[in-house]
Amino acid sequence: MSAVFIRTAGEKDLAAVSALLGKTWHATYDPIYGPGKVDEITRSWHGVAALRPRLTRPTSEFLVADDGNDIVAMAFAATSAEGRVVVVHQLYVDPAHQRRGIGRDLLAEIVDCFPTASSLRAEVEEANVAAVAFWRRAGFMLTGHTETELSGGDVLPVAIYERPIA
Repeated sequence: MSAVFIRTAGEKDLAAVSALLGKTWHATYDPIYGPGKVDEITRSWHGVAALRPRLTRPTSEFLVADDGNDIVAMAFAATSAEGRVVVVHQLYVDPAHQRRGIGRDLLAEIVDCFPTASSLRAEVEEANVAAVAFWRRAGFMLTGHTETELSGGDVLPVAIYERPIA
């Protein structure tokens, strides 16, 4: 495996990030929601226009893992209103690059980007057992449940995981 460099995302990365998100969502969620629903979600949530505002959102970090040829992973995190909790809104690794420590490295970079934060929070779709296992391995504990409404009125059950920043 070639070296992967974690860096701040830029405008020129948005199309590649969008494609990465589509690929990872299809690999993960096609068996759960079906390819048609995943297409609908990725068009709405992961298109370049939806990603662009994240580049300039205050108190946030939009990161990519770049192997010199491709964007192989991404993460987006922002502080909550009170500023002490960092919410990891997205952390996705290309299925061909998973289990190589890239997600762990992105998470460590997020922690470094928010030195005054006291904890991290991630919301995880409960049927995504691989993601649940990742967050648990990273020291996150289940703290609650919520729901996210999808287009068409569908509801996505979401588990809330948190961990203090040591």
